[in-house]
Amino acid sequence: MTQQGVRWSADQVLALAPDAASRKAGSKLGAAGPWSGAGSCEEGTVEEGTVEEGTVWGLCKGSGSKPYQTIVDIADPAGPAYKCSCPSRKFPCKHALGLLLLWAGGDDAVPTVEQAPDWAEQWIAGRRKRAGEERPAGGGSSAAADPEAARRRAEKRAERVTAGATELEQRLTDLLRGGLAGAEQSGYGLWEETAARMVDAQAPGLATRVRELGAIPASGPGWPVRLLEECALLHLLDQGWLHRDRLPEGLAATVRSRIGLPASADGPPVRDRWLVLAQYDTVDAKLTTRRIWLHGADSGRTALLLSYGAAGRAPELALPVGLALGAELSAYPGAGRHRAALGERFAAPAPLSIRPPGVPTAQAAARYGEALREDPWLESVPVTLGRVVPVPDGDSWQLADAETEFALPLSPVARSRPGLWRLVALSGGAPVTVFGECGHHGFTPLTAWPEGTGEAVPLC
Repeated sequence: MTQQGVRWSADQVLALAPDAASRKAGSKLGAAGPWSGAGSCEEGTVEEGTVEEGTVWGLCKGSGSKPYQTIVDIADPAGPAYKCSCPSRKFPCKHALGLLLLWAGGDDAVPTVEQAPDWAEQWIAGRRKRAGEERPAGGGSSAAADPEAARRRAEKRAERVTAGATELEQRLTDLLRGGLAGAEQSGYGLWEETAARMVDAQAPGLATRVRELGAIPASGPGWPVRLLEECALLHLLDQGWLHRDRLPEGLAATVRSRIGLPASADGPPVRDRWLVLAQYDTVDAKLTTRRIWLHGADSGRTALLLSYGAAGRAPELALPVGLALGAELSAYPGAGRHRAALGERFAAPAPLSIRPPGVPTAQAAARYGEALREDPWLESVPVTLGRVVPVPDGDSWQLADAETEFALPLSPVARSRPGLWRLVALSGGAPVTVFGECGHHGFTPLTAWPEGTGEAVPLC
């Protein structure tokens, strides 16, 4: 939803793209050439017979005889929703991205009107009707679930996990007794078989870590050190599970989560205006995982939303970076964890002139060290760096404090992304504010703000 006619920036639109190919294709469609009949309804709710506020529509010429009908609902508190008559399975498709880019350019290309075409009216009316019908009416299947049966299932799964963790401990012991050189000679098959055993034990977290072990011997010079480090962390996780009754509740919850046991977001709901700090996807052969970082304007909390898409499909949840969402979030259990579940939403994403407070690089590194005491398997922590300058460091780059001699090296992932050059260009040698993830591999920038009141610039 726009706020008093304020439209999104091009960066905020492109941050919704499911992948780089869609971002490139959508950018090409962000001009008026292929579009006709484009319009939007932004302010107020118009009388019956027209589309409600926060809707953009248009016809895009494609390869066929008929143009594609594209419509975007930007007023939905659940985040933007898209409908296009093209056959793409991506959400949003390149036509929706192009339409939003055209709309972001101003009224000349996408004028604000009161009457929409019938096809647009029908779709948005159906969405509003379904939204009203799907509101839960109190009491559900979970209320009728048998708690005793659930307890027995949990106990049986815990027994399987314990058996798997015990077997894995023996395999790690055999590896260390025989010497790490044996891991290189055995190849990946040994680890894949062990990972399959962990899947049978219903411990997917252990299975994932075992598969990662299998790739280390082929990772280049220094692999024995890295393999030993990962074996130590896996051993620590095994022991944490086998002795979970001796752990503090927060750490025990973290161990359960790392093992891969399901958990519910049972923290008290926190209502706030949640600024969307960053959004990016990681992809493997079976699953696409979307991470969305949020900052509470009033609570000051940092939260992580996870959304998933199977078989190469992009996750449905997408929030524009730099806008704020009025909603409730509930935290998942675990020591030092930021993951939360998105609850009731009260307003669609809208502009908000705030940014998270920045800290020096030394304090960012200290935060990661402190977090490791509560979660030894933690890869990184979210942090905002204030007044830093990207500077070259030999063959690499680092973010240096503008006022001190301290600096953080950029992670290998950050150095391989085109977002690094956007950050360098945005800075131009001047200090910037940067949000990202700080971990043992270095700092990964995700979003940056120039000095003053500039808009957020996504870097991933």
